[in-house]
Amino acid sequence: MSGAHAEAFLEMLAAERGAAPNTLKAYARDLDDFATHARQGGRAIHDADADLLRDYMATLARTGLSPRTQARRLSCLKQFHLFLAREGVRPDNPADLLDAPRLAAPLPRFLSESEVESLLAACATETDSGTPEARRWLVARAALEMLYASGLRISELLALPRRSLAGAAQMLLVRGKGGRERVVPLSAAARAAAEALVAHDRPLGSPYLFPGRDPRRPLTRQGFDRILHDVGLRAGLDPERLSPHVLRHSFATHMLARGADLRALQVLLGHADIATTQIYTHVLAERLRQALEAHHPLAQATSGTESA
Repeated sequence: MSGAHAEAFLEMLAAERGAAPNTLKAYARDLDDFATHARQGGRAIHDADADLLRDYMATLARTGLSPRTQARRLSCLKQFHLFLAREGVRPDNPADLLDAPRLAAPLPRFLSESEVESLLAACATETDSGTPEARRWLVARAALEMLYASGLRISELLALPRRSLAGAAQMLLVRGKGGRERVVPLSAAARAAAEALVAHDRPLGSPYLFPGRDPRRPLTRQGFDRILHDVGLRAGLDPERLSPHVLRHSFATHMLARGADLRALQVLLGHADIATTQIYTHVLAERLRQALEAHHPLAQATSGTESA
């Protein structure tokens, strides 16, 4: 252990914040590593200044530690020195002067077009059987068709009132984040699937397009997650890869891949800032890079030279 101050800090994390044992072990290792670095410079862990901390972070970067791990170590040091300042051990928090390493934004996960088709095909059921199991697949089919056809958030989908399908309109009025409303198109297949569900559920008298166990309330997110899990198994896909947001990402990625305008996609997704929508251009750029490296003869030759 790196000293009494570190022990007191870890005790505080356990007592006041309820930190998990694994978290405490990770913080103890981080503090021990920094203490070793500090001793090499003739300093105590509680007496570090900003220059010593910068040198430590630079050392971590030179050793090839990932930016995410570097950021976690810096977070530990910031919390530790804040604790020391609050306890009156030192007058300041020198770690506040350091910036965390820039983390690359993770690219959205999405399905291939054939995988989406497999999910939809897996929802096929006897719609006239009237059994609870048949209704489950009606719900699955309608929800998946609408999520993929319109790029809806799951919260937007489950909040849709049954009257949203009134008439023959081919558009849906959706209330999104911040109460902002937008209009999204509804494909013929999605409308047919939703209408089949409405017809089946008519005796329930629910005001919602996707009623829950209590027809007075909509289906919950957790309830839909269980349905999606079952659909994934039936389709032969790993349920861990599936979520409503993955379907939304798939909608956006496939739209761009087929030539959709970025500004139009922003409107469809309900993004307030087009910078949020631009993440999908990075997805396509990464797919192009992978295709180039996999199939271009010069790329393969370069790879072979580097590994030789």
